[in-house]
Amino acid sequence: MPDYKKLFTPHDSALVLIDFQPQMLFGVANIDRATLVNNVVMLAKVAKEFGVPTVLTSVETEGFSGYVLPQILDVFPGQEVVERTSMNSWDDAGFRKAIEATGRKKILLTGLWTEVCITWPTLSMLDAGYQIYTVDDCCGGTSVAAHEAALSRMVQAGATRLTTIGGLLEWQRDWANKEHYDALMGILKQHAGAYGAGVEYAYTMVHKAPQSAKKPQVVKGRKH
Repeated sequence: MPDYKKLFTPHDSALVLIDFQPQMLFGVANIDRATLVNNVVMLAKVAKEFGVPTVLTSVETEGFSGYVLPQILDVFPGQEVVERTSMNSWDDAGFRKAIEATGRKKILLTGLWTEVCITWPTLSMLDAGYQIYTVDDCCGGTSVAAHEAALSRMVQAGATRLTTIGGLLEWQRDWANKEHYDALMGILKQHAGAYGAGVEYAYTMVHKAPQSAKKPQVVKGRKH
């Protein structure tokens, strides 16, 4: 089977988080910004749980963009953030070195903005022999049109589109694999919206797991 048709695994993929900085987030208009941040934090937490190498990069931190969002830095405390001046991350020697250090060729890209800081490194990295997966709902563009046009351009060049839930479940792959199961379910309950609520229901109502919070006592129609 050609390699580009194979599912990626935690052992052959890496995650890249590009320019999740306040000034860049201000310009996002294709997706609710709170949802975007939630999706990125969820994917980052799952990547860390599965041991997927993750590269953090920022642009013009003190000159324009501000520091990387603390929600992301909290997932990777102490990890170096590759600082750039170039809009195309691949033009930066430090970024290329960080990617090469992962030893992975299947790269999941997330970041701001889709039409520039995701598209340009995608085209460059495809040309350099990498397989690029753009995580659509972890990328923000300055308009819906800009985001969709950028994704079309990347797909035409050979990139693959996916979404947060699809990506993290591809790392899990088989529910018989229990090594990361409980941790994954905990992250989903916290970040995955309706899916997370379903996980909570299955845990407590189907499998009779204890509730995370004390069950309220109902007395004469009131909760205490």
